Parts: sequence; structure tokens; C-alpha cells
Amino acid sequence: MISRFGGLPDRERHEGKGEQVGEVFELRAGEYGARVDRVGAGLQALTWRERDLVWPYTRPEGPLAGQGQVLAPWPNRVASGRYAFQGTEYRLNVNDPATGSAIHGLVDGVEWSPVEESEEAVTLRLDFPGTPGYPFPLELTITYRLGDAGLTVTASARNTGTSHAPFGLGFHPYLTLGTPLRDLAERGEAHVEAGIGSYQPTDSRMIPQGDPVPVAGGVFDLRAPGRALGTTVLDTAFTDLDRDGEERAWVRLSGPEHRVALWSGPGFSWLQLFSSDTLGGELHRANLAVEPMTCPPDALNSGRDLIVLAPRECVERTFGILAEQLT
Repeated sequence: MISRFGGLPDRERHEGKGEQVGEVFELRAGEYGARVDRVGAGLQALTWRERDLVWPYTRPEGPLAGQGQVLAPWPNRVASGRYAFQGTEYRLNVNDPATGSAIHGLVDGVEWSPVEESEEAVTLRLDFPGTPGYPFPLELTITYRLGDAGLTVTASARNTGTSHAPFGLGFHPYLTLGTPLRDLAERGEAHVEAGIGSYQPTDSRMIPQGDPVPVAGGVFDLRAPGRALGTTVLDTAFTDLDRDGEERAWVRLSGPEHRVALWSGPGFSWLQLFSSDTLGGELHRANLAVEPMTCPPDALNSGRDLIVLAPRECVERTFGILAEQLT
């Protein structure tokens, strides 16, 4: 996925109370550690036994290519930065020139306010006032919590306006095995398993065309355990997700020593998988973005799985990331 590159200008650093150091919240529980960015409420880092589970970033160097970012009030793309809602047309800034679209929402460069902090968790809130292209005020809250089962992320959105609001939510972590995927894949040591039933065809601008197509028997069929990544190129939205007894949908990235798993709870009906092939230099095919999304690309236009919040209505979604030891 071609995402916005580069971070915000470096901000004035200051010592905060508790676990806050400058703009970053440091979390720890058992074998897990994490860093959470106050700017954008992004996941800067997640470690297990001191190994990176996600591609980490620091400021001002990052985030790059959407690293760890919160995607709201829409995930993925809006075609030409234009959409209509309840009879009114709106225009967003086009910030992905390669596809001529508005990408990944409006909250990645904004400072969030800490609501609650502990050694294992932090809750951040953003009172989003709306913009000319999205004039729908929202209260957004995100909690990052570490435990024996890894990281759990709980996000909520409440419509604080007086009219209905179109809404979508996503997250943009890149799973990593510590060694570039391209190297592991060449040796047959990178495997991806995902309980995904259908993929969304797109045009050259990465905008959906037609209905989702079953993955069975095709290049995007990642359902079999131990499926080698090989030369498969992924920049694809998937849906019809298989779920376990707790209604969680799973993606697992395995290497020779351990496995990184991401689960998404009910309401995250879509996953975007991106194998980083369009990134350059050392970033090319180095990590796998696994993006839980409530809706597909261009949902502000198609309406597919788009959430419409009534005034004062709230919606909540949860996902998590953990490490699994290979036996």
C-alpha cells in the first residue's frame, strides 16, 4: 500500500509524569513491552523477549508508510478525495498523489490527551472537531494494554455532533520477524496464515471494482497452515473472515524461530495485507502490514460496511497482537 511518508516536524520534548517520556508512553507487562505515541496515538513499538513484533518507529524519523497509525475517520482510500453523504458532497485533501486519493483518515498528526496511565496500559482521547471535508465532530478514545496474552487495543468513537456521521476505523501495524521478509521468503522460511474467505478486486488506483471474490484455490488463498509467502505480492483487502470461539479473526506470520499473530474482534470485518513491495531501499518487502478495518477502501462512497453514527451514539472495536513460540 502506498501511504504517506515522513513524520511531523520534531516537537518540543518535556518530561511528563508516570510512564510518559516526552511524547511517548512506555508500557511493560511480563515479557512484553510497548511504546505508544501521543501524536496520532500510534503504536511506536511492541516487543516480546526484547524482539520486535512490529516494525518500530521514532520521531522525527517516522512514522513511514503509515507505521503503527490509527486510521480514522476512515481507513484506506477515498477515491479522488470526494464523497457524498445524505445528499451533500464533500471534498478531502488528496494526500496520495500516486492514486489520486485521500488516504488513512485525519488523526495521525494530531496530539491526543492521556486519560489514564499505568505500567501496563495507557488510554488516550481526541476531541476531533471535524474539518471542512469531514464536518462531523467525534470523541475518539484508544486504550493500549499489555498482559500475558500480548497487546490488546480497544478503540471507541462517539458522535458528539448534532447530525449523523459516516465513520470507519482501522489500524496500520507492520508485523515483523526481525529479519526482512524478502530474505526469509527466498529461503522458504516466511509463512502467512489467514482465515480469509474473499478478496476485493481493485482498479489501478486501488479503488474497489465489483464484489469481493472467493480466494479458494487462488494466489490469495492463505487459509492453509504453513502457507509459504514465496513471491506472493499483497496489497489487498480481504473479507469473509473465519473466526474462533471468541469471535476473533487471525493472521499469523511465522519464521524459523517464532510467530507473530494479530487478531481482530467483531466489527473488524476487513483486513488489508500489504507485503511492502512498493516501498524502496531496505524497506522493500521487509515487513507485512496487517490492517484491521471496519470497512473496505472507498467505503465513504460505496457505503459497504460503513458505520453511520447517530448523535451521541458510540461504537467500540478491539484487536490484539501477540507472539507465539514455535514448537
